Amino acid sequence: MSPPAAALLDVALLDVAAGALLLTAVLVVWRRDLPAVLQIFTAHGVALGALVGVLAWAQRSVELALVAIGVLLVRGMLLPWLLRRALASVGPARRELRPVINVAASLLAVAGLVLLAFAVSVPLVELDGSPATHAMPVAIAVVLIGLMVLVTRRHAISQLVGFLLVDNGITAAGFLATTGIGLVVEVGVALDVLLVVLVLHVLAGRIRTMFGEVDLGELHELRDR
Repeated sequence: MSPPAAALLDVALLDVAAGALLLTAVLVVWRRDLPAVLQIFTAHGVALGALVGVLAWAQRSVELALVAIGVLLVRGMLLPWLLRRALASVGPARRELRPVINVAASLLAVAGLVLLAFAVSVPLVELDGSPATHAMPVAIAVVLIGLMVLVTRRHAISQLVGFLLVDNGITAAGFLATTGIGLVVEVGVALDVLLVVLVLHVLAGRIRTMFGEVDLGELHELRDR
């Protein structure tokens, strides 16, 4: 394959991976059924691993390829498995029943956040016109969408998914901005995220045991009483 054709293929693959990363984040907002949300989040982790894999392929970097495998295993397999375990431990509450804003308003807000991400990324794209930099708005949009999920959902599992979306977006931005970060840094970040998930898993179980509910809105009502 000629160099121009190979470069075009790299750009196309990067666009597909970035598009999948953004699409799965939007689908998390759209769905309220928690098992479905976790399935989408699994696909989101796979898309992140694919994004790093495409960068590794474009740079012909063995180290980055190893990082991509690690991202795929941790973000696409281990974290979703832990979330499913956490969901199984919280009892019959399997839907986000009372989000702060409804689905239609959430999707409109997502559209605004995506536009905002592309707008604030213009200086970055103008500074460096590489394909990776052109995908930066997607990473920023994922961070913003994750923050929105974090503040508009009441169920503890939904909020945890929002936190992990933020983390995945930041990770994607780091890879795209620096064309790859060191293996040690990624391992350290992954361990931090795993620690947070394990702590929140234990916390959700204790909330379920003590109060019979993991809807954080219910806990606010309990505090107000």
